Parts: sequence; C-alpha cells; structure tokens
Amino acid sequence: MVAGLASPTGSRRRMLVSALGFAILGVAASAAAVDDTRTLGVERIVALIEASSDGETIQIPAGTYVGNLVIERSVVLEGRGEVVIDGGGEGTVVTILAPGVTLRGLHVRGSGAGVDREPAGIRAEVGPSIIEDNVLEDVLFGIDLRMASDSIVRRNRIVGMPLEAGRRGDGIRLWWSHDCVVSDNWLRGVRDLVLWYSERLTIERNDVADSRYGLHFMYSHETNVADNRLHQNSVGIYLMYSRRITLRGNSLRQNRGPSGYGAGLKDCDDILLEDNLFVANRVGVYLDNSPSSVDAVGRIANNQFVYNKVGMLVTPNTRRNVITENGFVENEEQVTVHGRGELSGNAFHELTEAGPRGNYWSDYPGFDLDGDGLGDLAYEPRYLFEDLLAREPNLRLFVHSPAQRAIEFTARALPELRPAPKFVDPDPLMSPPASRRVGPGPDRGNLGQVALGLALLGVSTAIGLGALRAAAPGTEVC
Repeated sequence: MVAGLASPTGSRRRMLVSALGFAILGVAASAAAVDDTRTLGVERIVALIEASSDGETIQIPAGTYVGNLVIERSVVLEGRGEVVIDGGGEGTVVTILAPGVTLRGLHVRGSGAGVDREPAGIRAEVGPSIIEDNVLEDVLFGIDLRMASDSIVRRNRIVGMPLEAGRRGDGIRLWWSHDCVVSDNWLRGVRDLVLWYSERLTIERNDVADSRYGLHFMYSHETNVADNRLHQNSVGIYLMYSRRITLRGNSLRQNRGPSGYGAGLKDCDDILLEDNLFVANRVGVYLDNSPSSVDAVGRIANNQFVYNKVGMLVTPNTRRNVITENGFVENEEQVTVHGRGELSGNAFHELTEAGPRGNYWSDYPGFDLDGDGLGDLAYEPRYLFEDLLAREPNLRLFVHSPAQRAIEFTARALPELRPAPKFVDPDPLMSPPASRRVGPGPDRGNLGQVALGLALLGVSTAIGLGALRAAAPGTEVC
C-alpha cells in the first residue's frame, strides 16, 4: 500500500463515523433548540405587548413560554396554534386586565391546582374580551370571566385536570358577565360550564361530556340556550333561581349520575323547553317548584323523551306548566310525581288553531276511530307498580320483572286496586310529533335511530292489531 493513502475499508469506516458524529451533533443541537424554546419566559410576550399600541395585532413567535402572563393593554395576541403558554403549575396562566383583548390560537396549560385561589387557564377580569380557537389542558379552571360583560368565548377546546369530580374546577365560568356569547366550545373532564348572576347570554353549540353539570345556571336571566350537546355527565342542564330562559334544539343523552337529569329546573320562572332531545337519561326533565311565581308559566313543547328511566319527574307542588306535543317513547316511567300526589295543576294538552293537541304516549292503549290523529279516550296512567315505586324506590329492582307484570295484571283484574291517575291527557296524539329542529350535527345519527325505532314500533303495532282482528273477527281491540 502506498504511504499516505487509506484503504477503501478504512475510508468507509471514517465516513461512517463522521456521519454518525454529525447525526449525534444534529440531535444534540435539536434538543438544545427545544430546551431553549421551553425555557423562554413570558417576559418576551410582555415586551411585545409593551412595544405595541392599543388595538395592534401581535403575532407571537412560535415556541413555549413559561410563566404567568398578565395583559394590561388592549391588543390581539395570535398564536396560530404554534405558541404554548405554560404556567408551570403555578397560579392562573393568562390574566386579562384590559378591555378589548383578543386571545386566539394559543395552547394554554399548567395552571396551579390549589382550589383556594381558583387558578385558571385564562381569566378575564374586564370586558369585552374575545377568547377563541384556543386549546386549554391541565388547568383547574378553564376560562373564567369575572365582570367581563360583552365578551365572546368560542371554539375553544378545554380538558380539565385528571382529578376526582369533586376537586375539579369549572371548564367555563361566567360571573356577573352580561351580554356574552359562549359558543362551539368542546369540554371534557371538568366540573361545570357555569353561569352565575349573568343576563342576556347566548349559549349555543357547545359539547360537554364526562363532567358534573353540562350547563349550570344560577340567578341568570333572559338567556337563549340552543343546539348544545350535553352527554354522559351527571346532569345535562340545571337551572336554579332563573327566569325567561329558552332551551331549544339541545341534545341531552346518557346523563346518569346520582340525580341524572337531562334538564333540571328549580324555582325557575317562564322557562321554555322546545324541540329538545332527551335520550337514555335517568330522568329526562325534573321540575321542582317551577314556575315559582304565581304570574309565571312554564312551557314544555315538541320535545322527544326516549328510553329514559323516567321521562319527566315533577314535585307535587309544581303548577302552571303547559306540556304539549311531546313524544314520550318507551321510558320506564313516562311521567311520575316525586313522592306522592298528582299533577292536576299542569295542563297536558293545549287548544290550538288546528284544534286540541296533547302528547304522544307509546303505552297509550286507545284508538282513533274518526281518524283525526287524536285518541278517542283520554290517556290516564293508572299503574299500580308505579304507585308502589313512588312510595318505595327500592322496588325499582323489579322493573321489567315478572313481579311487575304480576302486579299490573292483578290491578287490571281487580279495578278497585288501581290507583287514581296522577294526571290526564284528554287529547293524546296517535303518532309522535315530528321534531321541528334537527339539533346538533353530532347527534343526528341518534335522531335517525329514534325515528327508525318509532317507525318499527308503528309497523309492529299495526301488524299485531291486524293479527288479533283476524284471529277474533268482530272483537274490539283497544
């Protein structure tokens, strides 16, 4: 071998070592860059804000910024999905102290966890503010508005801390914040989306699951709640001490906690529930002294109550509700009283321009000889087992059992055992009313399944009646 010349094997070895060295250096440089990004302080964002003028839009450079950011100037902060603000597990991550601030496209994480100071991902202490298109995770409270009227909270994705339900914070909270819009937010694993002492709100198209209360109102009035999807929570919507609230087009399903209400109303006045879907909740709607004022009226119209344990649960002192054109389909109990009593102070039908209209009851045993779409006999639920169940809730163990069927057979054979009806619908509908509102997009499949189930129910009923008439000509079948 000529001196000074390397063999081909040695050359390849040196090339391989050099390539490996460069790769290691590249990985180290990349890691160093990531570490440098992660150690950026929020002071850099503060410097950008201080160098700006009111109303200016600031494009924050991509990266991760650690610390608690306080905004004291009216600016627009845009992260474009490339900016992380990490509170490092201490306090509130972003605090807004100036009106006219917009936060858009940020990833906010790592608030404190001590509930005594209620640390949040984003807190606005003045309005108006716009908080939109952000991702919040690993935060105790998500978005917290305090005296921040005229604000907008929309299209945010919020995931709470992995804590027991009782230790979580609210995903979105409004306190004394009027004329706000809360729309198109996605919440998981939080306590509530709660609205306290706030009026004239628009709450629409939010999706809340795996939480305590999907929506929780206290002393909040004149609000529209539309097209929200609230599922697999302890309670879907709970209204307390509020008035003039409209719930329309909401989907409430599989809310089955200890109370398990799709929607609960306590001491509320002039509430409208219209075109909502209640599916597979423990209780579809719970009414407790609502309306509470002598001059107030509640209206429950064109809702679908399907496959709930109890379609509607009402306290005996509840009066002045109009309940009409709803579909009660295959609930274990269609309507029942909390404890004992009757619901004579509520109207289960209404006289309209087209004539009287009641509700559809899937267990209605009557008929429609004149073909006007209304049952010729009133719907008067007289179920002995339901009466016993109201006195002794532990009997629910025997629902759908031979014991329940034996009790109802005995009551039919011995009419003196049948209880008085809890309520009367004098104009029951022979077919379920069509929903005037489809509801949120994600739930359209459920609506289709419900519609298919209702259609099959009608077909099977017709076939069964035809078979009975064929088997016993001249026999009246009810």
